[in-house]
Amino acid sequence: MTNVEEILPASEFLKKNLGISEAPFEAYVNYGYALLTIAGADGEVSEAELNWLENHQRLAGAPEEVIAKYKTFAYKNADLESILSKISVDVSTWSKSRSLLYHAIQMSRADNNYSMEEQKAVKKAAKLLKVEDDIALAINRLIETEEAVTALRKALLQTEVLA
Repeated sequence: MTNVEEILPASEFLKKNLGISEAPFEAYVNYGYALLTIAGADGEVSEAELNWLENHQRLAGAPEEVIAKYKTFAYKNADLESILSKISVDVSTWSKSRSLLYHAIQMSRADNNYSMEEQKAVKKAAKLLKVEDDIALAINRLIETEEAVTALRKALLQTEVLA
């Protein structure tokens, strides 16, 4: 069992994309908890959303011990503000607030049902994280653009065809 205060090396993905080289065990746990709380605002974390979280956190370098905790987390009664205060990394320039909001929207959209409750939870998280409305909107539009580019790539590379 890992010590919650233990510092873990970040994955190559985190190093390359966010400049993070290490993070506390507790940060990995609570980052996932925050995402579960937001995506679960509609009363359910769907299988697609949970799969998104597990795959993302593995890519980020979270240990399996952390990922196992996500499956039993009581997100319906979680205090998002408290969870957010427990997320830190070794880079002062990393924007926890923008990154978390970006990933929360991605996770919430993973089941192709970005519900009104999830959208409200994202807005609430943006307020708690002090992300301006225009930046939150831009992050949402970025994700929509990325989804469109992925669909275009699939069509061009013939990995997805019309029915």
